Amino acid sequence: MSKAPSDLYPGAVLITGGGSGLGLEIARTLVQDSRPVIITGRDVKKLEQAAQSLGPLCTYSICDASDEKSVQQLGQDLAGTPISVLINNAGVGGPVKPLIELSTAEWDEVFDINVKGTFLMCREFAPQMVKRKNGFILNVASVTGKRPLENRTPYASSKMAVLGLTTTLAFELSKDQVMVNSLSPGPIVSERMTRNFRNEAELSGRTATEVEQEFVSRAALKRMVTLEETAQAAAALLSIPGLTGSDFDFSGGMIA
Repeated sequence: MSKAPSDLYPGAVLITGGGSGLGLEIARTLVQDSRPVIITGRDVKKLEQAAQSLGPLCTYSICDASDEKSVQQLGQDLAGTPISVLINNAGVGGPVKPLIELSTAEWDEVFDINVKGTFLMCREFAPQMVKRKNGFILNVASVTGKRPLENRTPYASSKMAVLGLTTTLAFELSKDQVMVNSLSPGPIVSERMTRNFRNEAELSGRTATEVEQEFVSRAALKRMVTLEETAQAAAALLSIPGLTGSDFDFSGGMIA
């Protein structure tokens, strides 16, 4: 019988990008399992509203995961709180356009948040896990890190980088019983995907509905996954003893 997350990794769960979307849904799922959760992000209003909606087990801290000083300050602010689980969820989808039309600033923004942010958070909070010989890091990657997605080169490249970071860090921390894994969702029913479909439609001369239908046709389930389903998958990974260096595909069979 698998153990509850609180048995394997006692302590608080820290979730970046927790004020909305998947981060908020993961926080909600874990709070329902009676786990203390700390959500972070850049938008204080979203964080306040999210924490209030989740109740006393959820608190929040302002942090820009892509900014080194901000992450270091977060580490100082939480110095007295044992963080046993770190979920690197903060990320951006980036532009929808051909690579030859990208600006350097657009490329850098995606990598700063999706890759550097994951690196900075791991570097800041892994040491305390190593010291306690207990911890779990979950990096939110994407199915797009494992298959091509036209007009989304920065995003696809950044998520491939997250997968490489995850597997390598798993080897570095395994001797200290710190587990490192990634979750690769497929397209999630969300405002972000609606916006992406609309932008792709403008590029291709099709309707957003046609773009969405073509996209989901690649999945075995012929649909997008939901925030609730994806959050439950993330929570379930915390209950598997000895799971490390793995990527969990949750795309409805998009790369089957």
